[in-house]
Parts: sequence; C-alpha cells; structure tokens
Amino acid sequence: MQKRRTNLYKPGLETPFNVSRSKIALFLECPQCFYLDRRLGISRPDMPGWSLNSAVDYLLKNEFDLLREAQQPHRLMLFHRIDAVPFSHPDLHIWRDDHNKKIGASVLHKETQLNICGIIDDIWLNTKNQELHIVDYKSTSTDYKISLDSKYKEGYKRQMEVYQWIFKKMGFNVSKTGYFLFANATKNRSGFHGKLEFENSIIPYEGDDAWVESTIVKIKKCLDANEVPESSPVCQYCAYRNLINNETLRTQLNLI
Repeated sequence: MQKRRTNLYKPGLETPFNVSRSKIALFLECPQCFYLDRRLGISRPDMPGWSLNSAVDYLLKNEFDLLREAQQPHRLMLFHRIDAVPFSHPDLHIWRDDHNKKIGASVLHKETQLNICGIIDDIWLNTKNQELHIVDYKSTSTDYKISLDSKYKEGYKRQMEVYQWIFKKMGFNVSKTGYFLFANATKNRSGFHGKLEFENSIIPYEGDDAWVESTIVKIKKCLDANEVPESSPVCQYCAYRNLINNETLRTQLNLI
C-alpha cells in the first residue's frame, strides 16, 4: 500500500477543497483517520465494492426514470400515500454521478473554502407543497423488521441530513422529510433458481441538519492543524495500528 499523492489538503491553498459526504462521516467516526487520509494520503484499507447493491440501485433508478419522464407517481408512493413524483432536473445525472465523476451535488462553504459534495440516489417532488424529498436507496437481506433504529443506521440519518443541507444551500426548497427506500432480498423461498426476489418498503425520516455547519468548521480546523489529532476511542482501525506498532516494538526489543 502506497501513500496517495493526489487530492491532499494543503493549508493556505486558495482553490476550494472537496470534502464529500463520506469524508464528513469519516471525520465524525475518527478525526485521526480523516486527517491521515486527507492531509497525509494514508487511507484506510479499501473495502470491496458492493456489486449487488449497485445493481439494485441502478435498476431502481431505471424504474423511477421511466415515471420521471411521465411525471407519474411510483406504485410504492401510492402504497405509502406519498404525494410525490420523481423530480426532473437537467442536472440530475450530475447529482447522481451517472458518469462516475465522484463529485455529485456540491456547494461551496464560503467561510472555510471547502466544497461539500455528495452523490444522491433520487429526489422526489411533493405535488402538494412543491418541496423536494431526498431519497436514498438501501439494499439488505434480513428477516427482521426494516427500521432505522439500530446504531449503525445513525450513519444513514447523517447521510440524509448532509444531502438535505447541500440542496438547501443550492437554493432548493427541501423538505425535512427524506425517504429511505429499502430493497430486502427475501430468503424464504424453496431455492435460488437463478434470481433474487426483493420486498420493497419506504421509511420516512425527519432530518435535522443543524449539526452540519459547525462540523464543517471543525473539519477545516482539523485540516489546517499541523499535528495529527487524537483518534476516536472506538476506532478499530486506530486500535489495530496501535496494536501492530506495540507488537513490532516488543519483537524488536526481544531481538536485541
């Protein structure tokens, strides 16, 4: 593994620096890992791509795009009594990153000169009040009831709130209510038979993006610092690095 030499933050840089929604999540999870990644080019080990999840996202987008052209509600909207249609906009392909540019929707935070960006899955237009609902697709396979109650789904909520903040700053009338569309692969079948079958559900979420602004300021302060910040006490990556360093030191001492 080599240090990354590109897309690194340098204090005093006059051009805006991109900070994605996922990097905001990384900062909240562990400031030290964030600093090592954005300032020093030392990233966490890559995770394998989620090919099945990406396929589900792609097919859902195709399904909603057909209704987007006709400005008609999806059957799931009707089932869940959501007064909305898929939102149509000439920049939707940019916001969804259909061409793999790795930016998505973005807005410059002028105080910090950080360009906050995030790749959305979809947007729905409320037909009653003309507000926009940010929509995120999630793929899973579980026998439990789909909900937003588990601890790791707090990240889902923050993700939604960052997207809501971005689109508000872009000048759109954004609803506090976002929607998570879950595609749950069912396992109660007689066999695989060459296909997965999904049960779809929609869970509304009332977002509160009040934390985003202050977090961006903290991120800027972290990036400008010349010292590596403390790691999060619950960061497993930092704990692993510390364990390896300690074990390496003990081995070297034993060899002396």
